[in-house]
Amino acid sequence: MSTSIVKKWQLLAFGSLALGLAACKKDGNPNRLPSVSPDAYVGTIDGYRSSDDVFPQHLIAYWGFDNNTNEQFSNAAPTTSLNASLADGGVRGKSLRLDSGFLYYATQLPKFNSDSLRSFTISAWVKIANNGSRRTMLMQVARPNMFWGNINFNLNTNSNPPSVTNIFRFQPTFMTQSGGLQDNLNTVLSPTIGRDKWTHLVLTYDISTGVFQNYADGVRVGNFPNRGTTNTFFCHVPNELIIGANYNVIPGRAVNTDATFGRMNGEVDEIRVWNRPLGEAFVRALFNLGRANK
Repeated sequence: MSTSIVKKWQLLAFGSLALGLAACKKDGNPNRLPSVSPDAYVGTIDGYRSSDDVFPQHLIAYWGFDNNTNEQFSNAAPTTSLNASLADGGVRGKSLRLDSGFLYYATQLPKFNSDSLRSFTISAWVKIANNGSRRTMLMQVARPNMFWGNINFNLNTNSNPPSVTNIFRFQPTFMTQSGGLQDNLNTVLSPTIGRDKWTHLVLTYDISTGVFQNYADGVRVGNFPNRGTTNTFFCHVPNELIIGANYNVIPGRAVNTDATFGRMNGEVDEIRVWNRPLGEAFVRALFNLGRANK
């Protein structure tokens, strides 16, 4: 075989190898995702610049307490309030201070119905202490003339004296279509609380699984998340909303003689209600954003 023919074969083999290597080169973006600049994340916390950026399309109610006590989407103002004032030093701006007080909204919020509110997340920041005597209803989606509401954000402040700050139990419940209740309770893990410390509390409920979670300061703490898997949440109408109380401690609104609950003593800020369950990473992001006053 002549030298020229050998060289031609060598060139062909080298060219085929080069094409093969090029074809095998790893594609760093096989799904053709849009490029993202690292600059877009400068100054963010867990990818967010503000708590407002966390699923805003699913946020259906919000109380910021900066300028007033109105729910911000509907502009609904309390029908009645007692010992309620705005205080400096909130998580973001001002907060709501209750000195054995409450806010009572006797009008149903637009999206608090069985079509719009099936799954949910409720996030709130509180300054609260145990009292050793009465429970505290942080927030209730109340049913007129009934002791228990659709959602009862119950704090077991009765379980320990005020001196105990490292054990705090909260036992929220939701109402089923048949009128029964399902709860969750943190019997082991607990946040640290106090009248001078902001504590972040979150409830999530997923109607597709029935799982009902409790979180405190970014950590999942509820011990009984699966109690609602056979009895699903149902948002009965009409309903009203109460912050810091239930009907029995609102003058002229008592439904029975049950004295389990007292009016709230403490502060609350940044109450948010979404109509979807937020996953653990998003709950942790809300906690981290709140700690940064964002």
